[in-house]
Amino acid sequence: MASRTIELRSTPISPAVHRGTEHRDLISIADFSPAELENLLHLARLLKANPHDFRGTLDGKMVVLFFEKPSLRTRLTFEAGVNSLGGKTFFVDQTHSRLGEREPIHDMAKNLERWVDGIVLRTFSHATVEEFALHAAVPVVNGLSDLEHPCQALADLMTLQECFGTVRDLQLAYVGDGNNVAHSLMLTAAALGASISIATPCGYEPSSDIVLQAETIAEQTGGSVLVTNDPFHAVQDADAVYTDVWASMGQESETAERERIFSDFQVNAKLMSHAAPHAVFMHCLPAHRGSEVTAEVIDGPASVVFDEAENRLHIQKAVLLQLLGNGMRRFGPQHA
Repeated sequence: MASRTIELRSTPISPAVHRGTEHRDLISIADFSPAELENLLHLARLLKANPHDFRGTLDGKMVVLFFEKPSLRTRLTFEAGVNSLGGKTFFVDQTHSRLGEREPIHDMAKNLERWVDGIVLRTFSHATVEEFALHAAVPVVNGLSDLEHPCQALADLMTLQECFGTVRDLQLAYVGDGNNVAHSLMLTAAALGASISIATPCGYEPSSDIVLQAETIAEQTGGSVLVTNDPFHAVQDADAVYTDVWASMGQESETAERERIFSDFQVNAKLMSHAAPHAVFMHCLPAHRGSEVTAEVIDGPASVVFDEAENRLHIQKAVLLQLLGNGMRRFGPQHA
């Protein structure tokens, strides 16, 4: 398949809004500088290696989780993470009604900031997360939106650090839909000095605004960003090959059409053979074996998908400890 000049989709991005200096939000990977992301990953490694040292660090803190989409990893890793640090979580199932339908988000945020110490959102619309962050005077964490999946990307890069020691100069290939996972991967890889290639079918490229953000960050860190319609070009000599489902939640009606359009973008043994011999396979899960990836690849020795899933716990503990408990100041690199 020949490479071609492509036109990227344009998706407007509103900057995250922080009210004062009393707290930070994690709405987008771009909310944190490269140095802050490095510190966050360092803190996650400390939490993973020495979990008992952090017991009680969120004692008395309460976090509410509002989820418009079903979840396994996001819900349980946030709940387990907060509880293991001594805090408490409250889960609110919003799968039957969108946030803002019964009551304005402004009013919800103003109530919540008086009851809890942090808010985690798993939503369809990124604007919902931004609106909560605009009005709530407590930290808001994007557990997933249609534009980004920041905690997943951080767990992915943590996994690559464990595999290769560092991600600087690493080559990461993403094959599939230019979706929220691809967006956060681009931003995180660029911030950490890695090179990332995104391969999608024509018309399914990532947001041009996110690509531009990632390219701007990469210029400062020595990383690089490539978007192509050729999966074999993207994975050539890659250290890691990543994919995601072709039809995300909310796109179920497009499943049959996407199966046809994305058929040449399946991660299989043939595609993996173009990556480096030591390449690992990555997926954010849940996976559809036989669609975006074959069972041979995801269940093979190169797969690190369950390491990624495990690291969601440690990353989310680090995020919450930083936002709710001044984690980077207390447990930064000087304590390595």
